[in-house]
Amino acid sequence: MSNDTLETTEPNHRIEAFTFGEPMPVLSQREIFDYLEAMSNGKWYEPPLSMNGLARIYRAAVHHASAIQVKRNILKACFIPHPKLSLHEFTKLVMDLLIFANAYLQRIPNRTGGTASYQVSPAKYTRVGVKPHQYWWVPNLADELAFQPHELFHLMEADINQEIYGVPDYVASMNSSLLNESATLFRRRYYENGSHAGFILYLTDSNVNNQDVDALRKSLKESKGPGNFRNLFLHSPGGNKDGMKLIPVAEVAAKDEFLSIKNVSRDDQLGAHRVPPQLMGIMPNNTGGFGDVEKAAKVFDANELECIRQNLLSINDWAGEEIIRFKAFSLAASVGD
Repeated sequence: MSNDTLETTEPNHRIEAFTFGEPMPVLSQREIFDYLEAMSNGKWYEPPLSMNGLARIYRAAVHHASAIQVKRNILKACFIPHPKLSLHEFTKLVMDLLIFANAYLQRIPNRTGGTASYQVSPAKYTRVGVKPHQYWWVPNLADELAFQPHELFHLMEADINQEIYGVPDYVASMNSSLLNESATLFRRRYYENGSHAGFILYLTDSNVNNQDVDALRKSLKESKGPGNFRNLFLHSPGGNKDGMKLIPVAEVAAKDEFLSIKNVSRDDQLGAHRVPPQLMGIMPNNTGGFGDVEKAAKVFDANELECIRQNLLSINDWAGEEIIRFKAFSLAASVGD
């Protein structure tokens, strides 16, 4: 910021013009993603994004969580369970892939050296080892366990900055998810604390004596806190109709700003997840609605879910058997019949 002084022709007058540089966010600079790299501690690589942070953001905003749940539910409905891979384990695999962009499937051996079953190693606590085909289980700083080489299969989304961990596509909308959460929490506290300035009581009626004014002031003061928004009564015989005015201060502006923030941040989240709003139970704001839900489902299945299914099918090459199988998405398949 610079401070420039402009002299004027009037004596003892000067104008100070303040100029600011390009606005830069303090905590979320756009350049920070250029430094997303997996740091090595000698045993394993640390993820470029906090796994704990991604897990917490999952429940931060309604539309962010709902978009992930829609994909999970459709993939569950299309999955054909295998004797070695149950629907429960497949659900955990899909959730890890959608939330963390990383999923790990562990081979559980039987007594003869074959495979008894496949289980998911939670991505939140699984790390890629420095040695090839080596993975670590790190539930906390004090405990660590090395998996056997080739015991795990790592399914990940591609990243442009490194090739060790996947990075979710919704990273660009995380600020919108957190803003949506902050707006909701602010609104909740707004109603709970009861100490906000809701209005100005402007009293000019001369027929109201000081004793009534003091009683009214006391009633307004006691209405703050839990159980607020109480009704008040004022009796002023022969008073002017304009002698008392109630001027709102924060309620109307706060309501409009709240709705604007919620709607804009919602649109950002839907844009990042690319899920049609009619599949998430969102009510349209216009009379025209969102359009044909079956056509939207068909496009969504072809553009998004099919890509996820193809990614999951790559597990079969590692397993050596067809443990991942899908049937057609019934709603999309019914279109055009």
